[in-house]
Amino acid sequence: MAEYKNRIAVDIYDQQYTLVGAENPEHMRYVARLVDEKIREIGVRNAGLDTTRKAVLAAVNVMDDYVKLQEKYDSAIRELEQKGN
Repeated sequence: MAEYKNRIAVDIYDQQYTLVGAENPEHMRYVARLVDEKIREIGVRNAGLDTTRKAVLAAVNVMDDYVKLQEKYDSAIRELEQKGN
């Protein structure tokens, strides 16, 4: 059976994109807004960069945040497992 997909239009850094996914449209808009904010934040600090470089730097920043959160999560799971033994 095919998975239900939502299709929404969002603006990210003054460009329109169509997002398709199974997530709630509000969640998809929220994620798009966070991406837009991150690219704009990079743009303020690096005004001379082109849009592609701003987007790549934003992606690197987001992935760095993700890796740090994953490491904290893994550490917390290990700690809980040790307490359980």
